[in-house]
Amino acid sequence: MSNFLFLFRGGDAGRIEQSPEEMQRHMQKWGAWMGGLKEKGQLVDGLPLAKTGNVVHKSGEVITDGPFAEGSEVVGGYLIVTADNQKGAIEVSKGCPIFEHGGNVEVREIMTMNM
Repeated sequence: MSNFLFLFRGGDAGRIEQSPEEMQRHMQKWGAWMGGLKEKGQLVDGLPLAKTGNVVHKSGEVITDGPFAEGSEVVGGYLIVTADNQKGAIEVSKGCPIFEHGGNVEVREIMTMNM
């Protein structure tokens, strides 16, 4: 088993147009999906990210507000999940509710570092 990082990008435009009731139903889908991963022992960690932050450049000499990107490029959160391989992780990602609003999931294997 390996750990994989799911980066959630985009989908904000569709969520903004939702009524509070629709938003609640959508968030329940996220809870159910993540709960299912937890029950299977596949959910390691994950949280949403704040919309604001900073970008550090040139060894800390330059700090800018951001990140600012197109709506489809904004990273809104992450999960770390376990799967047998990349194909298995991709299959897990297909159940993500972000697809309902045009978002996407970037699936990346987390490599180990020998120190």
